[in-house]
Amino acid sequence: MASTHQHSREGRPEPVLITEAEPSLLDQHAQRKRRYALTMAVRAASLILAVCLLHVIPLWAVLALAFLGTFLPGFAVVMANDRPPKKRQAVPHYEGRPERQLQNRPNRVIDADEPPPAPGPAA
Repeated sequence: MASTHQHSREGRPEPVLITEAEPSLLDQHAQRKRRYALTMAVRAASLILAVCLLHVIPLWAVLALAFLGTFLPGFAVVMANDRPPKKRQAVPHYEGRPERQLQNRPNRVIDADEPPPAPGPAA
């Protein structure tokens, strides 16, 4: 008697990925939203640090934090609206096996003005 081995839903192994398909649009959108939120959090933190540490750290550091906080929103919007880059894939080329290739022999040209060659002895 053959028994079938069934896994519970939690105990099933993950399926093997057999495709080069891109992530779904929902996954791409979720990733872009996370990237935008992280960028805006860095922006907020840099502005707060610039104001709080105004008299503690050198002026160039305060200006760098203020610059980062000022221009990050524009970069965040561009990054959030950009789709992920396509993967570069190698183009498959046919690699013929040497034993299956035709031999490169000189071609005999038959001219209409020449008489046909005499048949040789039959082997």
